[in-house]
Amino acid sequence: MTASVSPQGQHLLDSLGRREWFTRTGAGFAGLALGALLAEDRVNAAPTSGPHFAPKARAVIQLFQHGGPSHVDLFDPKPELNKRNGKPMPKYFTDLVKISAHGNLLGTPFKFRPAGKCGVEYSEIVPHTATCADDIAVIRSMYTEHNNHEQALWMMHTGRIVSGRPTLGAWVSYALGSVNRNLPDYVVLRNDTALPIDGTRNWSSGFLPPRYQGVHFRHTGTPVLYLNPSTPVSAKTQQLRYDLLRQLNDEHKEQHPAIAPELEARIASYELAARMQLHAGEALDLSKETLQTLALYGIGQPKTDSYGRRCLIARRLVERGVRFVQIFIQGQIWDTHAKNADGTKTCCEKTDQPTAALLKDLKRRGLFDSTLIVWGGEFGRTPVSQSGDGRDHHKQGFSLWLAGGGIKGGQAYGATDELGYHAVENRVMVADLHATILHLLGLDHKHVTYHLHGRDERLTDVYDAKVLKPLLA
Repeated sequence: MTASVSPQGQHLLDSLGRREWFTRTGAGFAGLALGALLAEDRVNAAPTSGPHFAPKARAVIQLFQHGGPSHVDLFDPKPELNKRNGKPMPKYFTDLVKISAHGNLLGTPFKFRPAGKCGVEYSEIVPHTATCADDIAVIRSMYTEHNNHEQALWMMHTGRIVSGRPTLGAWVSYALGSVNRNLPDYVVLRNDTALPIDGTRNWSSGFLPPRYQGVHFRHTGTPVLYLNPSTPVSAKTQQLRYDLLRQLNDEHKEQHPAIAPELEARIASYELAARMQLHAGEALDLSKETLQTLALYGIGQPKTDSYGRRCLIARRLVERGVRFVQIFIQGQIWDTHAKNADGTKTCCEKTDQPTAALLKDLKRRGLFDSTLIVWGGEFGRTPVSQSGDGRDHHKQGFSLWLAGGGIKGGQAYGATDELGYHAVENRVMVADLHATILHLLGLDHKHVTYHLHGRDERLTDVYDAKVLKPLLA
């Protein structure tokens, strides 16, 4: 294919030589091939037209706790369970689910204390989070549909217990589009060396176009692998390259009008990746932060450094207009089938301080009221023992919490029974949680849809979901 070249582009080609130019730029452009952005699927949809009504929140930070945190050890005090510790479990415990290798009732060794002006009780092993009690709404009456990790993860992330559907973050990206054209709408911060349980399905775009999938940013070293050219070049030379590519792309589109939409989407993906070369590094550069801020998050301390870095990066990302940030822990540390007390305490030692620091830092920077924070896992854990001192998976009743972004803090909503088994008061299904999150972003969950195979798909799908209005400020 022959094409005319701009004077700037011709100058670059003349100075380098065509063979040398392609040699020197090839590695850099190949590095832009982010899998989520350059998939071969036909892109046949655009974001909806924005919020349906005035939003309370502009961004979401989801602090996802893989494995299932124990509600009765953290946010749901059960004096009666402690009183009956070691006693046989009631028969109704096994009416709904077969608990494997179960034992007797298992109370918590941790003390609960009233926190903040609101007086909501928090466990002694989350002392930092407890200092934010007046800003947090704890939901003590969550329930879900499956006891297996994978199905429960799919439910919590996508709204159904089947795989292949878009995650909450992908729906938000699809519905609202971008605020900052130099960074992705949806960013994932996970352990740099290993995928969490269920891998990339935790942030998949499912049947939505691939550009709405979460983009993984590393919290150490280069933010996105292979993002930068292997040989450093000056900003002027880089700009000349972009100008030349843009001209060649435009000419290619003109020659192939039948596939113009696909080419537009792919070109936009490349251009985003190119802009990220200039902006992602700055967004994740923690050297710009004060020593006081680093200490607040526990950065530099062995137990809290990794999670603290991710929480601080999340603040920097929403500060720069990223819509949805998902933070995953390493592995599945809350899955405490044995030594529950020790394991749960260790989890808190890694995450409690950074979590509270994030809330406080957002507040002091004026971002708290526009940022919704969601903390929780895929289910809870049983109020009976497993393998002597552990707890099994528990779907019938568990806790998570929300803060910021239009949430009325200082409250505990709903309740489980006296032993922490069933959600019995103001029961909250996962679809209710999703509907509420979308509502805070200015979206009616019934009208965030994608037409697929003859029906309008949505996050809350077949469920008669309700917005949790008592949680709203």
